[in-house]
Amino acid sequence: MSAGAAINVVGGGAWGTALANAAAAAGHPVTLWLRDPEAAARLQAGRENPRYLPGVPLHPAIRATAEADALAGARATLLVVPAQTVRGVLEALRPPLASAGPVILCAKGIERGSDSFMSAVAGQVLPPGTPVAVLSGPSFAADVARGLPTAVTLAAADAGLAASLSALLSGPSLRLYHTDDVRGVEIGGAGKNVLAIACGIVAGRGLGESARAALIARAFAELMRFAKGFGGRPETLMGLSGLGDLVLTASSPQSRNFAFGQRLGAGASPEEAAGGKLAEGAFTAAALAGLAAAQGVEMPVAQAVAAIVAGTAGVDDVVAGLLARPLRGETDA
Repeated sequence: MSAGAAINVVGGGAWGTALANAAAAAGHPVTLWLRDPEAAARLQAGRENPRYLPGVPLHPAIRATAEADALAGARATLLVVPAQTVRGVLEALRPPLASAGPVILCAKGIERGSDSFMSAVAGQVLPPGTPVAVLSGPSFAADVARGLPTAVTLAAADAGLAASLSALLSGPSLRLYHTDDVRGVEIGGAGKNVLAIACGIVAGRGLGESARAALIARAFAELMRFAKGFGGRPETLMGLSGLGDLVLTASSPQSRNFAFGQRLGAGASPEEAAGGKLAEGAFTAAALAGLAAAQGVEMPVAQAVAAIVAGTAGVDDVVAGLLARPLRGETDA
């Protein structure tokens, strides 16, 4: 792996394009891989991603391509595709990724069907011994693409690898902190999407800022309980990939999950609320609630979101049920 080898970014959506710009700004040549050859050709020629990031120029050091072989020999590969497609993309690109450095998973979610976190999916698909890391934290693609200050967390089981990858990818405006708590970072990223939907529902229903602040606090308590039950460290959840990401996505219409919840709260059906746009939390809700129930972890807000998304409960009934829960000590487990 030569010093001049490229950083791969797999996925040409808003977040993939933004991370490609950030990696290029950090001084690396970047190979941005898209599945669709025509889309890759348009991006390479036009130097802009008008569908996802209109008005944001593509950094000159980025080469957009649909050729899988172009991924081989990289220093590291950022996999920036939706959580439910991670397995399929890794299977399709397994040969070139065998020589494409550590794979950094940038999706925030839990795989439907297997109820697996992304690192577990990667471990099942990638060649044995392939280093895997996870990138998560409070970040909007438009901010990162435009070079606005952003800080996120990179986790790898090997603390040394986490530190070296963080140093490799940090640039003028994107700062990466590192940890070896992979599961804690994954829990924060997947769980906050579900809980951000709940906060959007509160906003869409016009329940007020006091209610939303209370919900964020109780939602974070749920995340902490879930992390404790599934091997994440509390201090990780207190950081960028937990509390930081929850606060961002639970308070801004820029968040697809918050906006999805807001439309649900205003009376839209789950299909209408989606509006053709991906909200990872909508796919993750049932898996998160199911895992919690199987482990005996109490997550009433996540369970409520899962019921609303599944269409088995209405917003008003769910809100009434949450308000009718027994009173308890705030710090009770």
